[in-house]
Amino acid sequence: MTTDQGGEVPEGGAPETGIDISYQEVMKRIPHRYPFLLIDRGENWIKNKSMVGIKNVTFNEPFFNGHFPENPVMPGVLIIEALGQTGAVLMSKSLDVSVEGKTIFFMGVDGVKFRSPVRPGDQLRMHVEVTRHRGDVFKFRGEAFVNNKIVCECEFAAMVVETPQ
Repeated sequence: MTTDQGGEVPEGGAPETGIDISYQEVMKRIPHRYPFLLIDRGENWIKNKSMVGIKNVTFNEPFFNGHFPENPVMPGVLIIEALGQTGAVLMSKSLDVSVEGKTIFFMGVDGVKFRSPVRPGDQLRMHVEVTRHRGDVFKFRGEAFVNNKIVCECEFAAMVVETPQ
């Protein structure tokens, strides 16, 4: 048996590997743009299940000018936003939602823990997994890593909303 992504389905029913998502597809899936687009690409997308978002953190990020300029640290709320954007791309591709006429919004964030700072030159790898899905509402568990070390974790929910005209 194969999945709609073309991967083989093992006995447990879940595909072993997923699909990578390019920067161009990320931009088609969510409306965020510079300086607030916080995901460069996706890896290992598995429909309704999980995805890894990638953010290459550079010294040129606009928030570093004012957020501890002598000791630059990526703001924690932006790490959470990057996890949320990863979840939004996962949702958008799973539901095949067009950004035209619809927006994916946070509903809530719980249990946030910051473990280590994220600095210029780091690559943020955001592992997002669906914990519940019903209609246009998804609940997620997200963990962000730098060099295989966890830097942030949380649970969050998001839903698809019609964009007002």
